[in-house]
Amino acid sequence: MSREHVKINYDKKSEWPFELTRIQWLWYNMKGLRALYVIAILGTLVYNALQLTVPYFSSRLIDTFLSGEDASYNLANHRDHFYTLIALMVGLTLFRVVIVYLDCIAYEKVSQGVLFRVRNILYDKIQRQDMKFYSTYRTGDLMTRVTGDLDAVRHMIAWVVRMVVEAFSLLGAVAVYYFYMNWKMALCLLSIAPLIFLIIYLFKIRVAPMHALLREKLAVMNTIAQENISGNRVVKAFAKEQYEIEKFDECNQDYRDTNKKTAFTWLTFFPYIESLANLLPVIQLLVGGLFLIKGTLTMGEYVAFSGLTWAIANPMRQLGNIMNEFQRFSAASRKVMEIYYSVPEIKDKCDAIPHPDRFEGLVEFRDVTFKYSDGNLPVLKHVSFTANPGETVAIMGETGCGKTSLIHLIPRFYEPLEGRVMIDGHDVSAYKLKDLRSNIGLATQDVLLYSDTIDGNIAYGDSNLPKTDVIRYARTSAADDFIAKMPEGYETIVGERGVGLSGGQKQRISLARALAVQPSILILDDTTSAVDLETEKEIQHNLDELPFTCTKIIIAQRISTTKKADKILIMNHGEITESGTHDELIAKGGYYAQLVKLQTGESDGEQS
Repeated sequence: MSREHVKINYDKKSEWPFELTRIQWLWYNMKGLRALYVIAILGTLVYNALQLTVPYFSSRLIDTFLSGEDASYNLANHRDHFYTLIALMVGLTLFRVVIVYLDCIAYEKVSQGVLFRVRNILYDKIQRQDMKFYSTYRTGDLMTRVTGDLDAVRHMIAWVVRMVVEAFSLLGAVAVYYFYMNWKMALCLLSIAPLIFLIIYLFKIRVAPMHALLREKLAVMNTIAQENISGNRVVKAFAKEQYEIEKFDECNQDYRDTNKKTAFTWLTFFPYIESLANLLPVIQLLVGGLFLIKGTLTMGEYVAFSGLTWAIANPMRQLGNIMNEFQRFSAASRKVMEIYYSVPEIKDKCDAIPHPDRFEGLVEFRDVTFKYSDGNLPVLKHVSFTANPGETVAIMGETGCGKTSLIHLIPRFYEPLEGRVMIDGHDVSAYKLKDLRSNIGLATQDVLLYSDTIDGNIAYGDSNLPKTDVIRYARTSAADDFIAKMPEGYETIVGERGVGLSGGQKQRISLARALAVQPSILILDDTTSAVDLETEKEIQHNLDELPFTCTKIIIAQRISTTKKADKILIMNHGEITESGTHDELIAKGGYYAQLVKLQTGESDGEQS
């Protein structure tokens, strides 16, 4: 993938383009900020070059006014030159301080801009992924990628690149100045640089896999924390607080030990780098002193060499930290880029049919076979049925028979392995996903409510829904009575995932949310399993009196929910084994008839 194609484009390949290096990826995401970043890098070069001004002017002052042959004469007769050198030294130092300050602001501005851009792209990518993606990636892992891993990317832009430029520009500038003053002295001082570079390279080889492991450990720890915080009711119900604390403590210790091992790896190499860096003053003292005695080095030049020794030693010391941070960025950016370049398998086709208008609601399954990507056996086997517009089709069967998998094929959460799922005579894959799913209302047994008002949750599918319509659909789902009794009515804030509401109350809000989009196809997955029979009867009556026409596909276990359906499908091991109306299935004396008998305690004949 070329750099021009690195954008949110769901028609491109999902594989990460390995030929695009991490630095190129950063550069691409600096759109609109590249000029500022280049200026910042140039500023780094400038202020490091200005590091030479103080030693240079110091050497000039010493050789001209203190230790030179004409020092006394110059001091007496060229005092204006003396003050000029002092002024230049102070002025350039202040100028350097200003550049450093502005440079830091520029680096931070660019890093925050890239962070903002990439985080938005990652969130966009995650939102648009299909079900396979969410079954592959853990929630805690995804959270780590958009927080900690992304912060490592920001740190790379704001600090690591700056330190690399600073270290090499300073080394380069000092080396040039050293050779300009005395090449023999320069060679002696710079002779230890290759040894330090060798140690840094060996450190890189050792620490790179450890940073990758560290990111994985952090993701696991965040996953455990996220799962247990969201599942706190289960933890308390089984009194497993201590168990979960110990479990997290074990994971935290594992992360700590890996972190310490990574840190100690640097500490293993640090003494060698520090020792070599500390040799510089010794070399400067011995060799410089010898050259000074022989007269091949002036006192001013010696002072300049001495004043710039730190400018070689510090970058050499920093290279280890820089390499450590770069490996952290390398491990983190790989995880970020994996999501950045991910593309959902289920997406709009190039020739997808735009259908902004309302569907008629004709649903057809034609010899559909389906299995999950990580499964060995089909979940659905040659399923065929038709739901005509306005009809109610009920689906029943034992747990695990494929009922939920079947309804997930209608909004294209998954693709069938064989066969076709049709709506209004077209394969569901022929429609644009937005048009397809906006015509489908889905309410499931496991309800997710957002930390928002009840009004906001019901109007989730249409944020511009009038309050009167919100109340109307709440009444249809038999939710208005209990909502009206709440402290702030429809403006009551529900807790995360609907904490504070009963299972039946959450299901009724979920049903109201599905109805509020006035779907052409309404899919209910055991939506009334947690409500009492009287409320269920009221809901069923209200669903029959909807102000709009829609095809209803209902998964249920209660005969009271299915008996009035136009068609009842009985599933067993992924196949439809019985099909017909309530009376027809009782007459067949199969699974449905036995279920009626079990739930009502009446004979088939009495029930029919």
